[in-house]
Amino acid sequence: MSAKRIGREEIYKGKIFTVVQDEIEFEDGNRAKWDLVMHNGACAIVPLTKDLEVILVKQYRNAENGDVLEIPAGKLEKGEEPLTCAKRELEEEIGYRAGAIEKICAMYTAVGFSNEKLHLYIATELVKSKQSLDEDEYIELVTYPLEEAIKMIFTGEIKDSKTIVGLLAVKEFLRKTF
Repeated sequence: MSAKRIGREEIYKGKIFTVVQDEIEFEDGNRAKWDLVMHNGACAIVPLTKDLEVILVKQYRNAENGDVLEIPAGKLEKGEEPLTCAKRELEEEIGYRAGAIEKICAMYTAVGFSNEKLHLYIATELVKSKQSLDEDEYIELVTYPLEEAIKMIFTGEIKDSKTIVGLLAVKEFLRKTF
């Protein structure tokens, strides 16, 4: 059954996202109200060392009310190209530049209620630079062999969806590349 949006009302406008309520009409004439979180999009990067270790960030996340292990990521600024964002976030969050960076895929993070599109990259040939955190970012860097990090998904130590997808996608990317 197909549907189309016939109306939109802004409910909330914040610093990071806006919430709208859309009116949807289905082909049979029925209508429904759906909430949608509007977001500029984001980039996430799997930084991989020459020894096949992944650099993760450990930081407090309110949804978990505790620390979460994640790949470096950040939101796109209005009009910013995803590759530019990925390079910026890699250096800001972990203090590395990539000699090589390649896009793996793009995905919706929660298509049922958000239009946030996340662009996922692998960064290799890492060169140490300078970390430059935002004033409200408190990040600890941790490094794990890629295979160990993947095992941590299945033990529940890694819970973040972009990190899970990123690690598994990089494993498949490497398998196809070599």
